[in-house]
Amino acid sequence: MIQTHAVRLFSERGYDATTVSDVAEAAGVSPMTVYRHFPTKEDLVLLDHYGGLIAGRIAATPAERPLVRRIGGALVDSAALLTGDGGGEGSSADRRFLLDRLRLMISTPALRARHLDNQYALQRAIVGALVDGAADPDTAFRAEAAAGACLAALHTALVRWAEDGGRADLPELVAKALAAAFGDPDPRA
Repeated sequence: MIQTHAVRLFSERGYDATTVSDVAEAAGVSPMTVYRHFPTKEDLVLLDHYGGLIAGRIAATPAERPLVRRIGGALVDSAALLTGDGGGEGSSADRRFLLDRLRLMISTPALRARHLDNQYALQRAIVGALVDGAADPDTAFRAEAAAGACLAALHTALVRWAEDGGRADLPELVAKALAAAFGDPDPRA
């Protein structure tokens, strides 16, 4: 609830023009409560739990499938789940929230810089779903490279989707970005 109010206020008033106290007031909580859940102002936009969702989907795929297909399929499926595109469960409110968050990340320099931390955390979650801690260094390296490349394709699709006002089918954009990056007509297959 706090994050929803924060993203709404940041979108309406601007990120820099909105204080944590403004967010607390809109959410009906104290500023201390906001900071308890979101240690920094940037976290009000960037904090999410998508890493666990994506890692879970990857872990559920057969280990013999190529890394890029395991990761790509999980990214496309997760996009569908979050937005409701392609038969996913996401609501129009979820879709709007994701779109507003992306627009803020794209347009706010402080958020763009911190977004890299989130990308790194997501990459770590993906690698953790692909290899265990006892994996040899070469296996871990391949997983890190595949995850990084897939996340770059995802980022490209997310930026395009946000610039398009969320009109496009996000899972399809993610699939197209993966196909463009890997020269595969359907990297999910």
